[in-house]
Amino acid sequence: MRWNRITTATAVSAAVALSLVACGGPKATPGGGSSNGGATAEFNAAVGKVFNPSDKKGGTLRMAITQQWDSTDPGDTYYGLSWNLVRNYVRPLMTFAAKPGAEGAKPVPDLAEAPGVPSDGAKTWTYKIRKGIKFEDGTPVTSKDVKYAVARSLDKATLPNGPTYFNDFLLDIPKGYSVYKDKTLAGVAKAIETPDDNTIVFHLNKPFASFDYFAQLPSTAPVPQAKDTGAKYKEHPIATGPYKFGTYNPNSGFDLVRNDQYDPSTDPDSGRKALPDKITIAYNVEGTDIDNRLLAGDLDVDLAGTGVQPETQAKILADPKLKAHADNVPAPRLNWTVLNSQVPPLDNIHCRKAVLYAADHEGYQRAYGGPIGGDIATNLMPPGVTGSEQFDDYGFKTDKNGNVDKAKQELQQCGQPNGFAINITYRTDRAKEKAVAETLQQSLKRVGINLTTKPYPTGDYTKLYAGKPDFAKANRLGLIVYSWGADWNDGFGFLSQIVDSRVIRDTGGNTNLGIRIPEVDQLIDKAMSTTDETARNKIWVDVDKKVMEQAAALPGIWAKGLLYRPDTLANVFTNDGQNMYDYAAIGLAQK
Repeated sequence: MRWNRITTATAVSAAVALSLVACGGPKATPGGGSSNGGATAEFNAAVGKVFNPSDKKGGTLRMAITQQWDSTDPGDTYYGLSWNLVRNYVRPLMTFAAKPGAEGAKPVPDLAEAPGVPSDGAKTWTYKIRKGIKFEDGTPVTSKDVKYAVARSLDKATLPNGPTYFNDFLLDIPKGYSVYKDKTLAGVAKAIETPDDNTIVFHLNKPFASFDYFAQLPSTAPVPQAKDTGAKYKEHPIATGPYKFGTYNPNSGFDLVRNDQYDPSTDPDSGRKALPDKITIAYNVEGTDIDNRLLAGDLDVDLAGTGVQPETQAKILADPKLKAHADNVPAPRLNWTVLNSQVPPLDNIHCRKAVLYAADHEGYQRAYGGPIGGDIATNLMPPGVTGSEQFDDYGFKTDKNGNVDKAKQELQQCGQPNGFAINITYRTDRAKEKAVAETLQQSLKRVGINLTTKPYPTGDYTKLYAGKPDFAKANRLGLIVYSWGADWNDGFGFLSQIVDSRVIRDTGGNTNLGIRIPEVDQLIDKAMSTTDETARNKIWVDVDKKVMEQAAALPGIWAKGLLYRPDTLANVFTNDGQNMYDYAAIGLAQK
């Protein structure tokens, strides 16, 4: 899952920040004690537990982000913040429960009555749709709407951003399939059946025992075919959740208002509370401004959900009153840099190893705010992923600032004794990724590897630039700075979409940004066919080791985020499913 921190490096004054006040929740006392109904603010009070529990409805929840993300279309999105937020306006077959801690990482029935029923050795999965669920226009939801939703998400030319799980696992999907060419859905007839309006059956090309995780993807949220507007559907997805789209402006943001066709009696398992009367999302708000407004109580939530900027972080940690409103949230997330083997001389393993040895790992960590921003990563899978193991084949923790001698030895072996020049890319609005590029520039220059920065906008980063193979190759994007969090917390949920070469699409929208290792693909297939969990987890560790052996990636940090929790919030908590505040349960403190 794409986990994002959307920030810029330019600081603005508090006076400017406070002039951008949105109407809504009660005003907080900056850095002061709690004014939210009696709950006592303290550090990490919302990590895995509920801070200021509440069932009170009302108010406007104000959220902001520096840029819009890939899409608000549930069939075309892969950002963690988006998968969190989307649960407010659409209902997938299954969903991560809006509960604190580990309970929030369990898929529970949402649109479906119950978890999927497997047959044919877990190659067939059947779900029953709850009765009584309606679209925002009052039309009943049927299994055919779910079938259409999944089918439309297969079109990676029109909707390139979402995961490829259904493309990869559904039976006999034609290459380049598109519902916009196949109006009758004949091309998915073998893969998805709807024997009646309340039953949907998925047929897979190989067994998958954890299909309920697929069923919780936003792309299973129903879409009425008659109202699908393709790439423009993001402007108004048809709601089945407690909120629906009000206004939408691609430059300034959108708001969610109550959906009067949502019936909470049909939603007994998800944990949604739908407490605010309205949710506003502002785009293009400068990162430091977001932080200052949070501290002043003029904003409720930083939608990106991965922590304040370094300068704000230092300010919070230095002031006990501010720190009492902060939560340091660990996540199964890796901030890392892919080494694109399609760009010479990185097609040579020794040139790639030279990059790994020359990199300043402590500098990488410092770009994210130091130890509170995360631990130096030595391999791919973070500690929070079930079955993961830590290993340090390149001595990242021993040589925290790099090993120049070993880097030069590798350059000799790859025929580039004086180094080489190549480009590094990151997302334009992400100050931390920019800082990563700069620290790598400095550290790699010591051995003659000269990096030129090529930043690109977040919204199209994977669609048109770093995630589009021909563009990345033509523009010599050799180092690609990125951040990745587990779709769910096992080896498959973390690794499959970023290291399996078979998920790379020429059309773009890729999250595997250039790792092409045949042995890795073989190990993935082996893991998929291994039913014993312990043995399967060991194979995923082998996948991790093979990627590192081939020097295909530079792990940066296993991430943590320092979130700020204003007094304006109620019923706020983090969980292992979202790894940020849960946006389906959060509310406003009511006086």
